[in-house]
Amino acid sequence: MGKVKARKEIQLLCLIVITATLILLSSYWESVVVALPPAEDTPEEILRTKIIIEARSPIDGKFLTAAEYIQLQAQLQEGPPPKLDPKIREQIFLLRLRKTLFQFFPFLNF
Repeated sequence: MGKVKARKEIQLLCLIVITATLILLSSYWESVVVALPPAEDTPEEILRTKIIIEARSPIDGKFLTAAEYIQLQAQLQEGPPPKLDPKIREQIFLLRLRKTLFQFFPFLNF
């Protein structure tokens, strides 16, 4: 009797292992397909060969044509950007100092 019971337990264990393996493999089967890029996606090799004819302004982020971008770059290289008023610079410095102090001393109210 003991051999029959042990044999049935081994068969049940094998059945459980085989079923679990099949379930795991079938669940991973679809994830391989999901990892592929969509068919309508343009390959990177083609995108690298495209010539960019539009650019963004480094000042305000607006779209510019290639000619406008070159003109703006020339203007920026000729003269430095205008400096801030000294009073405004001082206010910005004080605000940054206040923010730093609040990080170290949050209980201060000034």
